[in-house]
Amino acid sequence: VQLQASGGGLVQAGGSLRLSCTASGRTLRGYTVGWFRQAPGQEREFAAAIRGSGGTTSYADSVKGRFIISRDNAKNMIYLQMNSLIPDDTAVYYCAAGSRIILSSLGTPSAYDYWGEGTLVTVSS
Repeated sequence: VQLQASGGGLVQAGGSLRLSCTASGRTLRGYTVGWFRQAPGQEREFAAAIRGSGGTTSYADSVKGRFIISRDNAKNMIYLQMNSLIPDDTAVYYCAAGSRIILSSLGTPSAYDYWGEGTLVTVSS
């Protein structure tokens, strides 16, 4: 599976952006897809995930209530709607996919098999 994240850019605090994760080479149906982010000088951290079976979603506390992850299996795409953005959301955002990821591992980068190139989100104050 080849993944590519897009939709990043510069936005003012309080604004919104929608990131897209495009998959090619294989359908994402049945795969768990996660969004992770990495700010300069910091470790990669979990933002959100959506499971392939049933569509259960999970969010980091830092984005809960502001970010929404969704998937369109027909288009083989995953989205991350980001609202009420704050400067701390500034990071490179990556999408990742994996199969057979248990619920407790949704936030663990090593649980994912495939990673795409990231897209930069910059939130100005």
